[in-house]
Amino acid sequence: MGRAGRKTQTDETTRRCIATGEVQPCTGMFRFVLSPDGVVTPDLAERLPGRGIWVSADRAALDLAIKKKLFSRAAKTQATIPDGLLEMLEQLMVRRLIDLISLARRGGNAICGFEKTKGALISEAALVLLQSKDGSDPQKSKLRPPSGQNTYISCLTASELGLAFGRDYVIHAALVGGGLTKSVKREAARLAGLRGRDAITEAKQPDNPAVKG
Repeated sequence: MGRAGRKTQTDETTRRCIATGEVQPCTGMFRFVLSPDGVVTPDLAERLPGRGIWVSADRAALDLAIKKKLFSRAAKTQATIPDGLLEMLEQLMVRRLIDLISLARRGGNAICGFEKTKGALISEAALVLLQSKDGSDPQKSKLRPPSGQNTYISCLTASELGLAFGRDYVIHAALVGGGLTKSVKREAARLAGLRGRDAITEAKQPDNPAVKG
């Protein structure tokens, strides 16, 4: 494991989490900076000026960083943690993920609806299966995600997923191409860290049929 800030053999930048002490890829972390008046501020795009403070995209790690006032220790100065920081972070992440899926839809690379999603899975055009976290489990279990890593995303509610498609709600959707797939996977994984790690998984049996039953 390299030191914080170094790149791994896969050329992926890493940072050390202030809560766990572990060095890990930035793709699975949140960056924070202090505003000019010392307020802890999420930097989801990782572009804000100032010294970055990194925390794993994990609810327990974030809770610990707040509880133990680790932001001040990392910044070596007094850091003000705003009330509801994690709720604000979650709202920002939800909006960010919705916007990415919406962009994919406008580019013709995201579809929704059970039959369209089913067809994309059967034809192997689907790269990622998206299902609402509050949808019916028996209904959702009828579809299987494509083989590969992080091909199943279920960290948005039906109403949130619906916003990405201009509908009141969406239960089933899929990404079928385009350059936004990697970004959607990353942001979904980070949001899942806030809402529960079971919301994004790896298909473990590549030979599974796309449609169950």
